[in-house]
Amino acid sequence: MEPLSPDDNYEQFVELFTRNEAALRAFVRGMVPSWHDAEEVVQDVALVAWRKFDEFEIGTSFINWVCTIARFKSLSHLRKTSRDRLSFQSELIEMMADEGAEEMEVRKYELAALEQCLKKLSTKQRDLVNLAYTPGISIKDEAERVGIKPGTFYMRLNRIRAVLHDCINRVISKGEPA
Repeated sequence: MEPLSPDDNYEQFVELFTRNEAALRAFVRGMVPSWHDAEEVVQDVALVAWRKFDEFEIGTSFINWVCTIARFKSLSHLRKTSRDRLSFQSELIEMMADEGAEEMEVRKYELAALEQCLKKLSTKQRDLVNLAYTPGISIKDEAERVGIKPGTFYMRLNRIRAVLHDCINRVISKGEPA
């Protein structure tokens, strides 16, 4: 097999990193005290992962590889910031990182099930869910904009959440297609 060109290497890295970024952020967020800290660590992880990408073995788990980098970067970040704020002891962080890595596969299945179940919703229901989880959007303002009461909006959203919850549980527990 011929070696990848720098452009191919870059494209492959970006594709793998982008596909796994949400899981990486969740993993890091479980180890550091704030979203701001998590963003900083994830940026550091991206830089280190890119610099070391030629050491990554294609065909192995990219998320496990970057989570290993993230574990060390998170611990380093915590040591660096421990002087000026409350932080976890490194043993606790290591334990949380181990548990987070174990849960990573479960989260992948849950996310895949959620995506399948969202596709089963009507366009109107999907739009309502997207609206509810869009940062900076006021549910009250949006409800009024579309001509419904905020309470009605929340009741509809709760019904949709219940449908999604049941669908996700069915997909995961029985392996059924959504």
